[in-house]
Amino acid sequence: MNSYDFVIVGGGVIGLSLALNLKKKFPDLSVLIIEKEKTLAFHASGRNSGVLHAGFYYTSDSLKAKFTREGNATIRQYCQDKKIQVNNCGKLVVCKNEADLLGLDELEKRAKHNSVELYRISEKEAKSIEPRVITMENALWSPTTCSVDPIQVMDSLLVDALEIGVKVVTDTCYLYSDRKNREIVTNKDNYNYGYFVNAAGLYADKIAIEWDFSKNYRILPFKGLYLYSNPSLYKPKTHIYPVPDLNFPFLGVHFTLTVDGLAKIGPTAIPAFWRENYQGFDRFNISEAIEIVYREAGLWMRNKFDFRTLASAEIRKYNKKNMIKDASSMLDNAHELDFDKWGKPGIRAQLVDIDKGKLEMDFVFEGDKESFHILNAVSPAFTCSIPFTNYLVSKIEKLIK
Repeated sequence: MNSYDFVIVGGGVIGLSLALNLKKKFPDLSVLIIEKEKTLAFHASGRNSGVLHAGFYYTSDSLKAKFTREGNATIRQYCQDKKIQVNNCGKLVVCKNEADLLGLDELEKRAKHNSVELYRISEKEAKSIEPRVITMENALWSPTTCSVDPIQVMDSLLVDALEIGVKVVTDTCYLYSDRKNREIVTNKDNYNYGYFVNAAGLYADKIAIEWDFSKNYRILPFKGLYLYSNPSLYKPKTHIYPVPDLNFPFLGVHFTLTVDGLAKIGPTAIPAFWRENYQGFDRFNISEAIEIVYREAGLWMRNKFDFRTLASAEIRKYNKKNMIKDASSMLDNAHELDFDKWGKPGIRAQLVDIDKGKLEMDFVFEGDKESFHILNAVSPAFTCSIPFTNYLVSKIEKLIK
C-alpha cells in the first residue's frame, strides 16, 4: 500500500501550486497529486485565456482582491526568473455609454481599495495606446495586466514540484474514499493518506459531498469559447475590455492578446449540459446531464440571479456575427481582423449556492482536521494561484494541529 502524508486530487494550477506550497512548508512530509487525465492542466488550467489580471474588479473584502494583485506580480516575476515569455501589453477598459462612465468610477474605487495600479485616461490618451480603440470620453488603463502561456507556466511548476519531491500520478481516476481506513481508492492503485485535499475543479462538489461538505453548493458548468483572428492581419496593441456587469462573475466579450500577440475575442459563458461538455457528445455523462439540465431548468423557471438574461445573452454568442458585433463596439473595423476560427473550448466550474440561488463570486473552500475542499476556484484563480494556495496551506496547518 502506498502511503502519503498529503494526498491531493486534481492536477490543475490550484492542486499543483498547493502541492508545491505544502512541500515547502512541510519538507519532511510526503505529498501526492492524483490526476485523472494523462497530463496535468487538461481542463481549465490549460484552457484559460492566459491573462494575468491586475485585481481591480473585486470588492476589497474578497479573497480575489486579496490575492490577484500579489499573484500578478508573483507570476510575472516567476516567468522572468524561469525565462518564460510574458506579453506585457496592458489593458484598456472602455465605455459605450453614460452608465459605463459610472462603472469606471466603481472600478477606480475598487482599484484604490485594492492598491492596484490603474489610471483613468481620456479618449485621446486611449487612442495613443491603441489607435483603433472606441471609447466614450474616458477609459481605464491597467499597465500590469499581461498574458502568459498557461501550459508553459504549468510545465515549469511541475518541474519545480518534482524537484522537491512531490509525487504525481496521472491517468488515475479517484473513485471514492474509505475514510475508516484512511484510504483513497482509484481505478489503479489505492493510497493511504494522512490528510486529504480536494482540488478537483469540475468535480470538487461531488467529492466534497462524500466528506459531508458542500451541503449548500453545487458546480454549474459554463462553456467558454474564443474566436481567433487571422494572424496576418492587424493586431491590437493591448487587451480591450468593456465595463462589466459586476452582478455577474463574467467580464463580457473582450479582446484578449495571447502571449504571441495574436488577437481573440470572447469568451462565451454558455451554460453547459454536463461537466465536460467540450465538444459534441465527447465525454457525455447521462446522469450528469440529467442533474445539470434539471438544475438549469429550475434556475430558468425561478430566474434566480437573473439567469434567463445571462443564459440568453450568452447563447447568442454562439453566432460569430453577434460576437464580432459586440467586439466592433470596442475596436474600429474589428470585422477586418477576420475572426473565423473557434479556439479550444474550456469549462468554468462555477459554484452555485443552491439555498440562496446565487452564483458565488469569490473563492470558496471548506475543511476540517481530516480533509480540505476547494469548491470555487474560478477566474482569476490562475493569477492568484501561488499566494492563494500559500494562504490555504496556513488554513490547513491550523486544522491539522
